[in-house]
Parts: sequence; structure tokens; C-alpha cells
Amino acid sequence: MRANALGYAEPGALPPTVMPSERQYRREIVFFGRSLHDRGYVAAMDGNLSVRLDENRILATPTAMCKGMMRPSDLVIVDQNGRRISGRREVSSEIAMHLLIYRLRPDVRGIVHAHPPTATGFAAAGIPLNQPLVCEVVIGLGSIPLARYGTPGTPELTEALEPLVPHYDALLMSNHGVVAYGVDLHHAYMKMETVEHFAQIALVTHLLGHQQPLGSAELEKLLVARSKYQGSKSSAALPICVTGQDDEDNHESRRSPDSTPVQVKPRRVTRHS
Repeated sequence: MRANALGYAEPGALPPTVMPSERQYRREIVFFGRSLHDRGYVAAMDGNLSVRLDENRILATPTAMCKGMMRPSDLVIVDQNGRRISGRREVSSEIAMHLLIYRLRPDVRGIVHAHPPTATGFAAAGIPLNQPLVCEVVIGLGSIPLARYGTPGTPELTEALEPLVPHYDALLMSNHGVVAYGVDLHHAYMKMETVEHFAQIALVTHLLGHQQPLGSAELEKLLVARSKYQGSKSSAALPICVTGQDDEDNHESRRSPDSTPVQVKPRRVTRHS
């Protein structure tokens, strides 16, 4: 089985089962940090990434450094309290956000925080990405809620995220950005891409002045499909916000502006890797 430069299997092949080494994790963080910068998801010294090395150590990007210019040796290792135990650079002030997610989600081993422009625009406008407009997003993420504003680097931020982290794999942070997390850094990065892509689609529907959300019958089918979708790996329920619509034809019945969204009951499903 052939692998690319980062050790990932080529398309169509199963991913490697051997746990990466710390050296490999460092290369991954540098690679995905550069990817964030190249795609315009971060600017200047914005954003941060991390990987859970083991129960007691987190490998993370340092503060005050462009994510497109990092080297593996620039990264720092912190303990569960955020204290630096290895590395010559300073720890990011937002490390508490990463520690919170790792504490609440034992399944998570990689986290990406960035400011992708369209999704961050929704966050700055106070608009969650919670309408079921695209089937792939429903399967992979459910919806992307909006956490209330909290000052970066303070307990306000972690307090705002704490109620949402156990239930979702990606969050908008009001007037701040996006955080996504997954079973590894690769999946966390892909969730970040999905959020920004979905935000671009949602923006188009706003510009067109019309949205056509999926109805509850279609959403129930998608929830069943999650169990067969190899790209959806999460222990979270990933609930879906669905508007009150006629199940027989979601193209005819439209939600009135003052109607109240209802929830499709989330299901926990077994993921197939």
C-alpha cells in the first residue's frame, strides 16, 4: 500500500493502523498549519492546532507564530494543565480551549482552530450554520452551532464552549472563528474544510433570498446512512436542527419567518472505519 509524504494511504486504500510517532505528529501539524495558511483560513499569527500524544501530553502550536512558517521543532508539548514540559517557544494563550475539548471528548486526538472567512463571517453576524441544506454536512457534522462570545485566552471562552463540545464536532465561536476536532488531526482539518465550504453554500442561499432545507423524513434517512459512511467518525450525537416542514415534500412546505425549529432526535451509531 502506497502512502503520501505524510504517511496517509493513497485514495482508495485503508489508512495505516500503526500509531504515528511524535515526529510524525509534528510533521502533520506543520503540514496542516501550512494548509490553513495557504487556503486563507488563518492570517498573520492566527489559529492553533494540537494533537493528543497520550493521556498526559498535548503537542501544540506555539503562540505568536505564522502557521504557514512553522518547523517541527517550533512546536511545544504541554501537560493536562497547559504547563509547558518541552519546547523553546511559548504556549498559546488559547491552549485552555484545546484542553477542555480533550477532557470532554476522550475520542478526540486532533484539534484545529482557525478563522476561515465565510464561516467566521457567520459567527460575526451571530448566525449559526444549523440549517440542514446539504446532505453530506448532515451526515458528517449534523449542524454547526454558534457558541456565545468569550474573550480569547480567558475562562469565558471555555465556559461558552463547554455545553456544546460533547455534542458536536465543529463549533462557530461568536465574533472569533471556528474550532473543529476529530479522531486525528487529519479528520479535524477536513471538518474545518467542511464548515467553510458549507458556509459558502449557505451564504449563496442567503444572497439568493431562499433556502430549501431538507425535511425530517429525508433527515431520518441520512441519520441511518451515517452508520455506513466511512468519513463520519465521532462519538458525539451530532444533533440536527430541522425546520417544521411537511415530510412528504420538503420542496413545497416552507417555514414561516416566525416558526420555531424542531429537533430530530439524534442517534448514536456505530462508525465503520
